[in-house]
Amino acid sequence: VAVNPSKKPLFTEDERIELIKDATSDIQNVSVLSTKKLIVDLAKEEHAIALIRGLRHVSDFELEFQMAMMNSHLNPELSTILLMPDEKHIHLNSNLVKEIARLHGDIAAYVPLAVHKHLKAKFN
Repeated sequence: VAVNPSKKPLFTEDERIELIKDATSDIQNVSVLSTKKLIVDLAKEEHAIALIRGLRHVSDFELEFQMAMMNSHLNPELSTILLMPDEKHIHLNSNLVKEIARLHGDIAAYVPLAVHKHLKAKFN
């Protein structure tokens, strides 16, 4: 969980960590960490060899490419892997899901169960 002071997330840092841990609990070798520093520095400390990032649209590519190139300059041993979502999820983003939840719409198909419960609680 990267802490970005320019963003105002709905959930606290600790809440986000717990939600991610819950959502990935069935996947081996997943660690959930938090940092206020550059991700390349955390990756080096953790001996990570790759960052996995998601692309939804062509518009995401330019920013992700720029970040990957900068990260490569800052830590040449770190690779970036870009993954595309299944086409049934390509239209989703966190703001859209939060807005549906805020208006008490059904988001069960879009988020893990723990996230669904926490979003409902935030907006009730």
